[in-house]
Amino acid sequence: MAIDTILKDTKARMAKSEESLQRELNRIRAGVANASLLDGINVEYYGVPTPLNQLATISTPEPRMLMITPYDKGSLGEIDKAIQMSDLGIPPTNDGSVIRLTIPALTQERRQELTKRVNKNLEDGKVAVRNIRRDAIDEVKKAQKAKEITEDDVRSYEDDIQKLTDASIANMEELAQAKENEILNV
Repeated sequence: MAIDTILKDTKARMAKSEESLQRELNRIRAGVANASLLDGINVEYYGVPTPLNQLATISTPEPRMLMITPYDKGSLGEIDKAIQMSDLGIPPTNDGSVIRLTIPALTQERRQELTKRVNKNLEDGKVAVRNIRRDAIDEVKKAQKAKEITEDDVRSYEDDIQKLTDASIANMEELAQAKENEILNV
């Protein structure tokens, strides 16, 4: 494998880890309505698990309210049941045509719990990036053993891989810090 390919692959895998962290952080409820809170909720629609956002329009009429308007009114009961069965922790209000989710204000204790969850997700992301770094360095060392590159090249590529790792971890810390600030300052 060409060394440039290893670096590109490493950078792409680290970017995917950052995107994954961003998705996980978006799912954490910060006291404000956000349609991404409903990501991952599947509704049993004609016997097929279907993502909620494919069955309904999700809007935020107020800063602390999500309004779910199904395309098919017959699916309203199934959507309601799927939200109740999820780990969202917000009881839906069904008025027969739309479902409303009112996001409660966060207590200080709940804010601390959410902050811990953000930090856990950040640490998981960092571990993933470090694993990617390890894999990339292993590939470089394999190339050295195959006499494709010299020992000096190995050090140079390890430095490049470390720079990618540092940049990725810095981006992840920035994302986590922004989410923490959002949670603590609502």
